[in-house]
Amino acid sequence: MVGRIIETPECVAEGAAWLAAAEPRFAHALRQTGPLPLRRRKDGFDQVLSAIVSQQVSVAAADAIWGRLKNARLTGPRKIAWASDEDLRACGLSRQKIRYARALAEARIDFPRLRHAPTEDVIAVLTEVPGIGRWTAEIYAMFSLGRADVFAPADLALQESARLLFDLPERPTERALRQMAEAWSPWRAVAARALWAYYHVAKDREGIR
Repeated sequence: MVGRIIETPECVAEGAAWLAAAEPRFAHALRQTGPLPLRRRKDGFDQVLSAIVSQQVSVAAADAIWGRLKNARLTGPRKIAWASDEDLRACGLSRQKIRYARALAEARIDFPRLRHAPTEDVIAVLTEVPGIGRWTAEIYAMFSLGRADVFAPADLALQESARLLFDLPERPTERALRQMAEAWSPWRAVAARALWAYYHVAKDREGIR
């Protein structure tokens, strides 16, 4: 089962209303954050390649590398396969990321088919590729495929936001947060948006103090 797909801001608003009715702490968070963003992206090879580029570097560095790859027209699987290591290194990719990019190109993933595959199948296909972990696969399912009931509990901002919102003594582990999020089904992806938004509100408030 693919389940509900988030296509429009109205879908996000529907999920937010459900969460606010089901959990008072989400109602509290949403009063402070206001409407949540849609955050839909394109799907396909380049979106996963971009996620690999972004690993363990700053946003500015990732944007610069991605810009050089786009200018060199090295964002498609065939172009990656045909490019030399020197070409990819000139764009800013490390030796490890060159290996990951080539592995992604060689995987020949049928990205259109993933649009209709169950979320766990999507995650299984993507995480078979070296350099793609479960977090990256869950983020792809959430934002590129629009899955309404997927969560990414390894995300540190989600863990910290859950600690603040639910007044927990410490940041929940990935496993603990995954268990918490079961109560937010079938709108776990909207719960993630709410927690990210609340994280920024809470951190801004702390910064003012």
